[in-house]
Amino acid sequence: MIPKDPVMLLSYVNTQLRDSYETLDELCAALDINKEELMSALESIHYTYHQEKNQFI
Repeated sequence: MIPKDPVMLLSYVNTQLRDSYETLDELCAALDINKEELMSALESIHYTYHQEKNQFI
């Protein structure tokens, strides 16, 4: 289960991207996460995904 709080979600997702997944698509598929909902939640706290860095910044 992933965190609902956007700040905790940010930390969780970036850690997963750093340690376990090479792309956001791979993370979403493996964890059965809706990519658009994830991106929307993190955009609500002004973070966007940067493919080159493979993290939300």
